[in-house]
Amino acid sequence: MSPAPDPTNPENRPGVVPARPAATVLLVRDAHPTGIEVFVEQRTTSAAFAAGMYVFPGGRVDDMDHAAALEPYCDGLDDATASARLGIEKGGLAFWVAAVRECFEEAGVLLARRRDGAPLVVREEDRRAVHAGELSMEELCRRDDLVLDLTEIRYIAHWVTPVGEGPRRFDTRFFLARAPEDQEGVHDDQELVHSMWVNPAEAVAKAEAGELLMMPPTIANLRFVAGCENTAAALALADSVGTPPRVLPKIRRGPDGRPAGVSLPGDPDYDELD
Repeated sequence: MSPAPDPTNPENRPGVVPARPAATVLLVRDAHPTGIEVFVEQRTTSAAFAAGMYVFPGGRVDDMDHAAALEPYCDGLDDATASARLGIEKGGLAFWVAAVRECFEEAGVLLARRRDGAPLVVREEDRRAVHAGELSMEELCRRDDLVLDLTEIRYIAHWVTPVGEGPRRFDTRFFLARAPEDQEGVHDDQELVHSMWVNPAEAVAKAEAGELLMMPPTIANLRFVAGCENTAAALALADSVGTPPRVLPKIRRGPDGRPAGVSLPGDPDYDELD
């Protein structure tokens, strides 16, 4: 018999919008002499989630990301190992697959290589077909003899959208990956209207000054890599993380009941908030 749901867990309360599994990627590259740069994109102001915000490439984990047929095309990781890293029973590999797919769909960056060692060709028409659901990652890999390069993708953080924030919530795993040197990255001009490579420390400063709209998880992950001198240092830092804690922010509300901010674990009022 399965254990009864924990009534103290806000996720189990009636009417709570369930958090969908999602994957997000910090693409990093070397930027001499200023250290590293991270790729960020601005969501359209009409988006149902994080409207107008600057975010990393990412999105929900789709059913096709769980396809068993994809595992032979994944290099360096199997489902059992991926699931253990995420602390779940099974299905962990799908988060890495989703990370690769979302990078391709949203940033035009394909974290893959040809199995035969030939140069990788990244086509805009393939990107749009994958985004539209007309071409699956398994079909793309089989057609072009590709291998998804998961050895360079590190799991670094786990954030959950606060309860009560809106009609969409996500249980998001954050990853870090070195961007291929020959792929620049560009937004899709649909869900995303602007993109740029930024120094993480400068991006945090601009977010704190109100010049860039960013959510707390975005700022926290930018801070995480802000002191890294190069991508090698960022990857080494990611390797030192171990199993990231699950972070569930809580919404602060004003006297009128409207949202007035976000409280994070460790903040003085966190345990007092509903």
